Amino acid sequence: MNQEGDSSDQSTGQDPLLLLKTLQPLWTKKEMKKQLKEEIRRGFEGLEDPLAGLLDVLESSSDWKGKGHSLGYCIATELQLWIKEHPAVQQSGIKLKKLQARVLGILSQCPANLLDPLISIYQLHTADRNYLLGHVSHLYHKGDYKEAAILSIKLKLQPDQDVEKMCTPLLLQDKTNLVEDYVGEHPELQSKLLQILDTWCEPGFNIRDITRQYQGLSRYKPEKFNRRTLSKLVFRLLDRFNIDPALCPNVINQRHLRTLNYLFYKRFVEKTMTEENWTDHVQSTVGENRWLQGHLAQLLMSHCDLNTAARWAQRWALPKEMLSYGVAGELQKLQIQERVEEAPKAESYGESKKNNYYQLPLPRASIHFLQTWEETLQCWEKVLQPGQVVGIDMEWKPSFGMVGKPRVSLLQLALKDEVFLLDLPRLLEQAETEGQKEKLPHFIKMLYSDAAITKLGYGMLGDLNSLAATCSALKDTEEQAQGVVDLLRVDKQLQKSSIDWKKGVQKVNVPSPEQSYENRGFKQPEKGLSLLVQHVLGKPLDKTEQLSNWEKRPLREEQILYAATDAYCLLEIYERLCKDPTSFGLSSDLTESLVGKPGTKPRAKKQLNKQEGPSPSGQQCKGSQKETSCPSTPISPKEFSVVCDNMLQGLGRYLRCLGVDVRMLENEDDHRKAAEIARQEGRVILTSGLPYQTLQSQVAEGMCFSVNCSEKAKEQALQVLKHFNVQVSLADIFSRCQISKRSSFRKG
Repeated sequence: MNQEGDSSDQSTGQDPLLLLKTLQPLWTKKEMKKQLKEEIRRGFEGLEDPLAGLLDVLESSSDWKGKGHSLGYCIATELQLWIKEHPAVQQSGIKLKKLQARVLGILSQCPANLLDPLISIYQLHTADRNYLLGHVSHLYHKGDYKEAAILSIKLKLQPDQDVEKMCTPLLLQDKTNLVEDYVGEHPELQSKLLQILDTWCEPGFNIRDITRQYQGLSRYKPEKFNRRTLSKLVFRLLDRFNIDPALCPNVINQRHLRTLNYLFYKRFVEKTMTEENWTDHVQSTVGENRWLQGHLAQLLMSHCDLNTAARWAQRWALPKEMLSYGVAGELQKLQIQERVEEAPKAESYGESKKNNYYQLPLPRASIHFLQTWEETLQCWEKVLQPGQVVGIDMEWKPSFGMVGKPRVSLLQLALKDEVFLLDLPRLLEQAETEGQKEKLPHFIKMLYSDAAITKLGYGMLGDLNSLAATCSALKDTEEQAQGVVDLLRVDKQLQKSSIDWKKGVQKVNVPSPEQSYENRGFKQPEKGLSLLVQHVLGKPLDKTEQLSNWEKRPLREEQILYAATDAYCLLEIYERLCKDPTSFGLSSDLTESLVGKPGTKPRAKKQLNKQEGPSPSGQQCKGSQKETSCPSTPISPKEFSVVCDNMLQGLGRYLRCLGVDVRMLENEDDHRKAAEIARQEGRVILTSGLPYQTLQSQVAEGMCFSVNCSEKAKEQALQVLKHFNVQVSLADIFSRCQISKRSSFRKG
């Protein structure tokens, strides 16, 4: 840059370059930090024009161009503070414009941490807006897309720019965090960006039409730029910015289509979903959408015979032009039939359930479905008794990856002789109508905060998080909870007490493929609460109603029995374990050790490094987690359970080799599946980048951890183990891998 125009400014003061030479030796010695700052301030006072002097220093040095702290950064931040104490040195008019022209050339090269001090010192927010836009446009046409976007954000130029033009190359370079930051404070740009992304997801749209315009783009990652990736980004942005999903019909349709494929897999391949549940979800997913109706017709023809496909087409009134000739011919022959499957098969299934699954030991009359406040009074009178033991569970409609947190549709409270099922949406609506919306939350808080009442749950933190999302008045329930027993902790202790305890459950009477409903050839292994019930009580839970539409009323009889059973089994598990804990490898003081707060994992209290600041995605920066957030007592890998996001599969494999209980998402899985697994099984989510913002809001505090995806798996694993104070011994290494291998040999 030309320095001659401003050389006269320094004619009567100290030479800025001599000041730089004085400061450089001090910068290399950390113990001279205080002396360095004092010397910088003395240097400012000796300069005729400190603002021009700083530019001379930066233009004559290159140390500030790298990442992290530098001498240039140190001088700039000290000058920023010094100017506040000496406001008279600030410039204006032509002189300021000359300085602004010089500093713009530096801004395009400097790291992010130097931008704010320079923008403040040279008052760039007062510069001519067209001049600033022209400079950013020059950077863009040079191919410096990242630098152009960052400078636009800092100078707040986004409203005068083309959001598609600015964001497209960033998306091609997988810089979604920067894209999110670019539109973060501008709702109109958020909506416009989402509409653009949705257009790219339209069936028949060729994404290569976009990428072709950026041939030769540096750091281009084509594998990261596809319809599925864009769809995930759209859903994250919809959730982050709380925008109506109707703005993105193509993405919503694609997500519904994936849901439809999943439902067909559950019903016709895995055969683990009942006809009623399947029908409810298919109807709510497809609705009157003609595009989805067409795909439904195709799925019916590929999974069913002609007669069955015709029956379902008739039931859903699918247009005949969507059907094949064979199905349309069958449709003409059919008579109206209320049920597709015959009653004897359903009865056979009922007998199979009685023989192979845990059964509720209460008569149907002891299950009470409560929809009015008056009906709940007797429930609260019985539940809120000192010394009472209550099994608590909750149900909500499965989201199938759609936007939003789960909202509780049913709250189950089980006592020894009866079970109460509270229709939470109806009760909250009634209370709102009557102007007493705090009434129901008050009683729920009373239940959780009373230390004299023992509350049983499984994955209680996830349930409480969903409860808070359903009713904001219950958001502090977790902090106030006392006298709770999370049987998920028992599950962990059982696994800790005997590594091979899962082997023993294979001897328990479980349904074989031949015994299963419709002779299904696929049987998923038991997991979560069902596996605990199987281990302690001898038979697993029947989970065929788990994916029910719990918002639909009236509830079916199968749903009512399922909900009551899920809550009541907690009482029987607790009673069995308390009677003889040592037979399960547990300590004799089981009750004393488990009753307390619902938390099962250490809270990860995080603090931002002041120099680093928040990252664009909202998660804490690398190295920001305090070491003091680790649990005071070490835990072994067997006690530590995680679910790894699909971009961290290398980390997952590494942790598994160290003995950690790891589940990993598949490449095609949506990130939100990690939150579902974490809530159900009490696992810590390990993720990175943009998904952290979404996932950490869906689970309890401390149950989601962001790792640095730029590091190798070994370094990531060390970071995780250190944060959660997991102590690995030689006996742990490869222990879980060996168990997995032995298990696979047995199956063979």
